[in-house]
Amino acid sequence: MNNQELNTALYEKMFAEQDTYRKWLLTQPPEEILNHTYEYTIREDILLSLEYHDLTDAQAAALLKSPSPLADVFKEFDHRETDHMDQIFYAMEERADDVLEAEEKQRRILRETPVYRYPASYAREHDELEQYRASHKANVACKEAIEAAISAHYSDNRLGKQAALEVIEAFGMERTMYVLANTVRHKDWDGRISQNNKSWARTIPVFEDTDPWGHDRNTEFVVDKSHPGLTDLFVDQARREQLLRTPLTDEEIQKEAQRLLTVLRAPKEPNSPNGTHFMAQISPDFLARASTNDTDRLMATLPFRSTTFSGLNDRKGHFVLISKDEDRSQPLRKLRRSVRKDLQKTSAKSAPAASKKHKQERETR
Repeated sequence: MNNQELNTALYEKMFAEQDTYRKWLLTQPPEEILNHTYEYTIREDILLSLEYHDLTDAQAAALLKSPSPLADVFKEFDHRETDHMDQIFYAMEERADDVLEAEEKQRRILRETPVYRYPASYAREHDELEQYRASHKANVACKEAIEAAISAHYSDNRLGKQAALEVIEAFGMERTMYVLANTVRHKDWDGRISQNNKSWARTIPVFEDTDPWGHDRNTEFVVDKSHPGLTDLFVDQARREQLLRTPLTDEEIQKEAQRLLTVLRAPKEPNSPNGTHFMAQISPDFLARASTNDTDRLMATLPFRSTTFSGLNDRKGHFVLISKDEDRSQPLRKLRRSVRKDLQKTSAKSAPAASKKHKQERETR
């Protein structure tokens, strides 16, 4: 026999051996079949390999001498050290990385999709339906993320602080607050939502958006799978996070300075741990929002020469301290206007005005 005939004879013998093995396997109980799954698969791969490769005359003749060449090759393979498991783990890593990359791409799209505040009728009139639909889809996804975050972070009768942060990071502050405002406005009747949050929601413009059958499309991104009380707590968290990310105004710096002055004037005797200074704790919320320049301006507003800003080893927070010899009856110094903020306001005034149509939409709302 020539080489082709030898390889064909070997393949036919192995094929018949595999067919006999398969018929035997099908007579076994399911558990036994599962035990032989790996062997059956490898034997199939051996046959497939022989379809695409030829052994030498001597190699083919050698294997033909065996009554069960397929079983012999399987045993040889089974005893070998291969990178099979490494390849499986590599494939697992690759798949996981692909999923993570796709998820991050989707998160980026959701974060970067602008909030479209106008109804579908306006979008259709101005050829902006694509923007409207993308924004509406992101609103619905944000609503679902809020419900998932509440479910994941509620335990022991409290809502974890990470709940709002998780959604804000994924969808941005503007969309998160827009979806929450829409939710609260639709739940204005619900006594489990605080009046404070209802008043806030009314300050956020949400246009009516009805379809031709009178259905309110805005109901599609109302948080409704979470308990209203927990939704209210989530709104509190989100509003606080928004406040902490909002730059301080001159009025807020002045207000904090006045509060500190009042606290510094209150005690009759020095209240520092060593009894040498009067002290007052700076509001943690103020510090969370303050830039270095804001803190410097706060200190400059206080009318004392010995003003220092420091932490204390045995107490949490940061404090303003003044010498016990200071005249605490002095009024606050006038807060200097921020040149930077003045320039920013001037720049904002010179920016192009919103379109007349958009202004009319706001005025009619």
